Amino acid sequence: MLLMKRCLFLLCCLWTAFCFSQDGKQSASYTLDINQFYGSVLLHNNYISHLISSHPGGLIASFNRKTYGEKEWHQRFNYPDTGLSFVYQNMNNSTLGENFGLYAHYNFYFLNRNLQFRLGQGVAYNTHPFNKHNNFRNNAYGTHLLSSTYIMLNYHKEEIIDGLGFKAGLSVIHYSNANVKAPNTSTNTLAFNLGLTYDLQRGLEKEYVRTEDTTSYAEPVRYNLAFRSGINESDVVGSGQFPFYIFSAYADKRLGRISALQLGTDLYFSNFLKELIRYQSIAFPEYGVQPTDDYKRVGLFVGHELFINKMSIISQLGYYVYYPFDFEGRVYNRMGLKRYFTDKIFGAITLKSHGAKAEAVEFGVGIRL
Repeated sequence: MLLMKRCLFLLCCLWTAFCFSQDGKQSASYTLDINQFYGSVLLHNNYISHLISSHPGGLIASFNRKTYGEKEWHQRFNYPDTGLSFVYQNMNNSTLGENFGLYAHYNFYFLNRNLQFRLGQGVAYNTHPFNKHNNFRNNAYGTHLLSSTYIMLNYHKEEIIDGLGFKAGLSVIHYSNANVKAPNTSTNTLAFNLGLTYDLQRGLEKEYVRTEDTTSYAEPVRYNLAFRSGINESDVVGSGQFPFYIFSAYADKRLGRISALQLGTDLYFSNFLKELIRYQSIAFPEYGVQPTDDYKRVGLFVGHELFINKMSIISQLGYYVYYPFDFEGRVYNRMGLKRYFTDKIFGAITLKSHGAKAEAVEFGVGIRL
């Protein structure tokens, strides 16, 4: 109960700060919601079976700003909410500890706005990560700071009585450091959540703006150059963190107002593979790995880009055509967020993985010609 009170205070402070940042706009509308959840850690990898000993629980507290169609993308996506979330999760396992996360999220609505889908992305702090001396059993979290994603699917009903509403549904919460440091087996929690919503305007609902969009969004083929970088480590604990560099070139074809298809190539300079090649050549001669094996990789990929506003969501599926050293297989995938600063310049944060096995969080910049 004390934690819920603290979360309410935090959200009220965020709401006040956000209101002052709106340059005197009085038309904005805000809501708060608080959800208790209880669930189970999914066995996505047999290496974490020893960590699944009880049911985790926690709290999701959120601040939401409604949209009413002032911008075209609001209407395009059925007037979604934007917002901030705080998630507290007690893993109820002394090895895993507790997680505290801050997120940015979108709420999307369906079925006459009674079904709400939320997608949140942020950073979490874990209280008890891996330590070779006193917490060597925690092979899920290798660092205090973790990348985290959560989704919620809720029955959502606002304004039942005096600004109060109700919501209930399912949540999935993912924690991982994306191999920034080993170990990184990660966890996924499937939970049932139940909570309350509160409309800070108490029913003073605005009218939704509806205009006919006659803009043609289709474009000719455009060409993109991107550079991505970051640090990561192999699965060998203590092998060291190394920078990586990725150069990408691809073409895209925008088909309409929300979608574009992509086709391109990636060139990888992943320095952690240098150390992994050296290590395997010495420790596991039966693998047939030579210390002179090339660590570079070249991949071809197809992708899709979902345009929201200046933000977009990218998903790509690739195959290594140059693959001298075997690491997690030839097929790879990338998902993440892209932000257009101008019509041509963009930044991106993406997760590159092989199936469910993360390789790296990538920070990138690029140009669309």
